[in-house]
Amino acid sequence: MIGRLNHVAVAVPSLEAGVARYRDTLGAEVSEPQALPEHGVTVVFVNLPNTKIELLEPLGEGSPVAKFIERNPDGGIHHICYEVSDILGARDALAAKGLRVLGDGQPKIGAHGNPVLFLHPKDMNGTLVELEQVAA
Repeated sequence: MIGRLNHVAVAVPSLEAGVARYRDTLGAEVSEPQALPEHGVTVVFVNLPNTKIELLEPLGEGSPVAKFIERNPDGGIHHICYEVSDILGARDALAAKGLRVLGDGQPKIGAHGNPVLFLHPKDMNGTLVELEQVAA
């Protein structure tokens, strides 16, 4: 059902500092910031040969990432994202196996312009998992 690892998301208290660390210190290619108000974050992607690192900075008062940063002031790994070819089929199959989808269960459009869903971390060994639909 799941495909390749799409990205590992790292919450950061300062996107500017996070970008500088990856771009200037590690020499990585980093995308331009993209505000995603419907998800409560501003993101950039660090492009690596085999995957991406997504840096997340809280956006707005109700950002779920703001709560994460409150508990982890230096930031840290927030979630991992796997690709699926059929997000609704994956959602239904996983729900039938007892996994919980966060929110209202309906996909939202993510940073790559594709539908995404999140699985409850208590059902995934303590890890928040994002599923992103990509073309096969």
